[in-house]
Amino acid sequence: MADHPSTFNGETNSSGKQAWDDRAQIMPASQDAQLSGGGVPLLRGTFAEMIRHMAQLPAEDRHGYVIAKAGDRNYDADEAMALASSPDFPAEGTG
Repeated sequence: MADHPSTFNGETNSSGKQAWDDRAQIMPASQDAQLSGGGVPLLRGTFAEMIRHMAQLPAEDRHGYVIAKAGDRNYDADEAMALASSPDFPAEGTG
């Protein structure tokens, strides 16, 4: 089950765990404000896959992108890298 707010009561699930398998997409940071009204995703997959892709970019290029997690919010490069080093981040091929 996803840990993002639902439309019922609008509350986040209380599990405290990341929903690594939620759908996500990488967007240019310049389109960040346009996400609710459109924008062009560069890559789509699970949240964990998008964090892995972001981590493979050269550090100086990461800040040009955001990860938009379905039903949740946008994650900038610093947040994505912090999540990549999280102890519960899934191993490649598992999320």
